[in-house]
Amino acid sequence: MFPEYRDLITQLKTTDRHFLQLFDKHNALDQQIKNIETHIEHATHEEVEVLKKQKLLLKDQMYAILKKAESPA
Repeated sequence: MFPEYRDLITQLKTTDRHFLQLFDKHNALDQQIKNIETHIEHATHEEVEVLKKQKLLLKDQMYAILKKAESPA
């Protein structure tokens, strides 16, 4: 996710608690979706779609933080 922001992500994970929470929630959702898709966990198609939308929302929020952090103040 966002390879062009790898260094900034690393920095924000240590300096921005909100970013870290979004990052951790995104990764947890990603793992849950993978578990469902590999039949480790069970969920309906609709439940998976909700999880994917939540994950996308988190990604959008992280991207906004990254864009703001990279622009000069």
